[in-house]
Amino acid sequence: MNHFKNKSILLVDDEPQLLKMLETIFKKDGFNHIFCASTFTEAMSILTKNIPDIAILDVMLPDGDGFSLLNEIKRIRDIPVLFLTAKGEAEDKILGLGLGADDYVVKPFLPRELTLRLNTILKRTYSNSIKNEQSVINLAACTIDLSKAEVMRGKEVIQLTAKEHAILSLLYENSNTIVTLDMLCESAWEDDSYGYENTLMVHIRHIREKIEKNPSAPVSLVTVKGLGYRLVT
Repeated sequence: MNHFKNKSILLVDDEPQLLKMLETIFKKDGFNHIFCASTFTEAMSILTKNIPDIAILDVMLPDGDGFSLLNEIKRIRDIPVLFLTAKGEAEDKILGLGLGADDYVVKPFLPRELTLRLNTILKRTYSNSIKNEQSVINLAACTIDLSKAEVMRGKEVIQLTAKEHAILSLLYENSNTIVTLDMLCESAWEDDSYGYENTLMVHIRHIREKIEKNPSAPVSLVTVKGLGYRLVT
């Protein structure tokens, strides 16, 4: 199941035929929560009642412009915004992206390209929140609730440290596949990750002590020699 299809879209364009075509394109792609507006005023009226998960805006509107509308949207809620416009000048692209737009597509466009761009933005923006919705991990010897940073083993509740949580979150996002040492160090120490391989091993040992029945013979957090680690779910 594509969890992003339940996200709502705000479409703003002053061309009625194009607006209808966009609505049809996204409905065919599986999106059912779509709000349409042909003016700045209509868009603001929608935003007073419904907060969409993503907005697709035209730059030229009869009673305003998409750049001003972007600012209003960001003031209400920081959602991703994609510009779809006939204004393809480099200055306009730079202005739109500089104001916080996530992408800028120039008309005419291919419907498939537009849906791919939209899905990419949604995935980039909301993948972590979807993981949080599914953040209870059932392993062989325990259950982990990432949203609470807790490990449950029978009636015992064990707290995860911040570094342990970061490491487990990345392993969970890549369940059953190898996660390299570099990726794990970056998730825990970000830009200052160089030289932390030995410290990572200490954290892995502590995690195993919390999640494995026998930490010396792990079955859930396994080492892939020379490559990294894998979380078996």
